[in-house]
Amino acid sequence: MSSMDSALTTVGLPIALGIIMFGLGLDLAVEDFRRVARQPKAALAALGCQLLLLPALCFGLVLLLDLEPLLAIGMLLLAASPGGTTANLFSHLFRGDVALNISLTAVNSLLALLTLPLITNAAIDWFDQADTVKLPLNEVLEVFAIVLIPVAIGMTVHRYRPGFAARMERPVRIGSALILALLIAGILIDQRDNVLDYLTQVGLAAALLCSLSLVIGYAVPKALRVPHNQAIASSMEVGIHNSALAIFVAVEILDSVKISVPAAVYSLVMFVLATLWGLTITRSASRPTASQKPSPR
Repeated sequence: MSSMDSALTTVGLPIALGIIMFGLGLDLAVEDFRRVARQPKAALAALGCQLLLLPALCFGLVLLLDLEPLLAIGMLLLAASPGGTTANLFSHLFRGDVALNISLTAVNSLLALLTLPLITNAAIDWFDQADTVKLPLNEVLEVFAIVLIPVAIGMTVHRYRPGFAARMERPVRIGSALILALLIAGILIDQRDNVLDYLTQVGLAAALLCSLSLVIGYAVPKALRVPHNQAIASSMEVGIHNSALAIFVAVEILDSVKISVPAAVYSLVMFVLATLWGLTITRSASRPTASQKPSPR
């Protein structure tokens, strides 16, 4: 059961998640949803990786590595969480199609209303933890109200006060990163007696899931001949999850700090791995192919 300070769980976590999702809304417009329909190949490739391949891959990893049940559930909860604002930032840094990222995050956040409880409850049942943790549908809907209402407010600001939204984008994004860092610190402090043990148990799983997600999110669209910048966007969307949402569900709904540990660890390793991967794919794309090399005189 959770032993984190009640003020953090009942007040801090909802406010933190709300600010992060408001920041996402500042980047969103209704047009972003329409864009998904106009670019179906790229969107379907990314969503297929996110919703189908990733949970299956994660399930295989937790079985292969023989994770203890609550940490395994935490990994699958993380895999079921949609992309977050950090995915948009990494896509921008490495010249991905940020508009596609924003569109995918919007659509995936809505789909997660259905997929997140399905995948998480399936994991709870598989690992025979139904007596310990439960994810009831009505509480999932409350979570997504906390997620979607700030997004809607952010979208409204974007629509009617675009100048203000543009000015706020950077400070809200920085604030979101700091808030996520505080959440991770809170979890690690709360679990300080077990932190090294958890890192040993779940560090490899988190690193493998992140690495494989980034690669699959890029390779599948490329195999379908999706443009390079859209493949980068897909890679970042599939490989970078909304850790704050996973932490919130674990601590506030499932009442288990231990289930939130994989999301906290993933957030730490993800920054390093996504940066290395972004540098790799942008450098490989900038190298001239054989047909582009100048012929000898």
